[in-house]
Amino acid sequence: MGGAVSAGEDNDELIDNLKEAQYIRTELVEQAFRAIDRADYYLEEFKENAYKDLAWKHGNIHLSAPCIYSEVMEALDLQPGLSFLNLGSGTGYLSSMVGLILGPFGVNHGVELHSDVIEYAKQKLDFFIRTSESFDKFDFCEPSFVTGNCLEISPDCAQYDRVYCGAGVQKEHEEYMKNLLKVGGVLVMPLEEKLTKITRTGPSAWETKKILAVSFAPLIQPCHSESGKSRLVQLPPVAVRSLQDLARIAIRGTIKKVIHQETVSKNGNGLKNTPRFKRRRVRRRRMETIVFLDKEVFASRISNPSDDNSCEDLEEERREEEERTPPETKPDPPVNFLRQKVLSLPLPDPLKYYLLYYREK
Repeated sequence: MGGAVSAGEDNDELIDNLKEAQYIRTELVEQAFRAIDRADYYLEEFKENAYKDLAWKHGNIHLSAPCIYSEVMEALDLQPGLSFLNLGSGTGYLSSMVGLILGPFGVNHGVELHSDVIEYAKQKLDFFIRTSESFDKFDFCEPSFVTGNCLEISPDCAQYDRVYCGAGVQKEHEEYMKNLLKVGGVLVMPLEEKLTKITRTGPSAWETKKILAVSFAPLIQPCHSESGKSRLVQLPPVAVRSLQDLARIAIRGTIKKVIHQETVSKNGNGLKNTPRFKRRRVRRRRMETIVFLDKEVFASRISNPSDDNSCEDLEEERREEEERTPPETKPDPPVNFLRQKVLSLPLPDPLKYYLLYYREK
């Protein structure tokens, strides 16, 4: 599934293409997609395909096409502080993007059938927290993953504001999925070959919207134990943050406000995104075509009907274009002002590193 937009040369160009094709339509979703590089969730030997609008699967590891994730993120209508359940959480790519929007007081849970994929997701999450420059630009709701079949969730589990299922849901499981939602909640899932958005408008009232045709592998049915009983999946408890953690969130938030105010005072118009480096388009040169027939030259050149200019005219046009085009340089790497501020505080080093989540520079 995928191939709806052109491939990009990097993550930003892929997002540009998704925006142009109207798969990404809101600023929050765009920011989340730009903050997490899709290639980071690929195995090294497959990264050349990361910016194509195609699904990828290797063993149990799977990523849906970017156009599908875009539609899912838009349909979920995410907001800070909501609770989110990802059924078939896979690599954690989607859960991490969702966590950037939910913020520190949201809930971000995932259920994944394969334990090796859970381990892979935890490695990718750790890499993002330790190394990504985007981490300090957001207040992150870190996802928690549990192993199990999402059709065996304990009936006494809490309900969620937002639920996504990343596998094809059979019609007989539709009610089961709906019951995972709070009133006012949104469920997005592939149902009968359609990506479907279901909103719970009341205790027994629902609104259903078909988004687009999709093709997903179906949910794997539960395997019962020898006793005939299913293995119930216990979702993570809703964690109560410690006072120390709340203090860290508050201090980081205060520093970000100071940085924003300083930027407003300096620029007069608030924070701006770093201008993206645009590659200059290269003019294609005319090609001389040699045609061989029976090892002899049949024609030294095949002319193009539109090729009326001489080589001198083309060369002059090229020089004029170069004169009109200003020299291009890549922008300087972005400065992590939050990190600079924290490190400049008159605090013991261990406390500074705690405020920075012990992240690498």
